[in-house]
Amino acid sequence: MENVKNDFYKKGQFAKAPIYREQLLTLEDLNDFKRQLLFEIKNLLKEYAGYPTKKWLKSKDVIKLLHISPGTLQTFRDNGTVPFRKLGGIIIYDSASIQKILES
Repeated sequence: MENVKNDFYKKGQFAKAPIYREQLLTLEDLNDFKRQLLFEIKNLLKEYAGYPTKKWLKSKDVIKLLHISPGTLQTFRDNGTVPFRKLGGIIIYDSASIQKILES
């Protein structure tokens, strides 16, 4: 393997390889790439903003996400709009269920 690598350098094939105009990168090209990349990252962040990242949410988190009062959340629990589980004395909500509610 080493001999093959040395043969390329000895023959000078790397040094003599032509560089074409369309292969060159300019500062303007790099700035355009940066702008496009930042634009796409911002769009992804906007798309996922407000989505819960935890598997389980507490009541205060659900209230913030749905922009509702504690009484409304209690009503949603009573009529089955928001599925929940009770873990000891704490009520928890599956974030996937809350996400479906946000999307509808």
